[in-house]
Amino acid sequence: MVDVSQIKEHADVVGSDGAHVGTVDHVDKGEIKLTKKDPAAEGLHHFIPVDFVQSVEGNTVRLDRPAEEVKREWSTS
Repeated sequence: MVDVSQIKEHADVVGSDGAHVGTVDHVDKGEIKLTKKDPAAEGLHHFIPVDFVQSVEGNTVRLDRPAEEVKREWSTS
């Protein structure tokens, strides 16, 4: 499992395919909250489990599944 303390505010979140998923707002209770101002967010906060994180490389959080799959599985509450 990845050290979640490495996930920084405003980091880019990308799928395993390299496609943009969102931008980190913050991490809380095992979930990454994405900013609602990101164009991919359509004005809503989205939440993804930290279990989806494959690696953190600098200012990029890379997930273990493609972006479209993440977007099907994320929640808004």
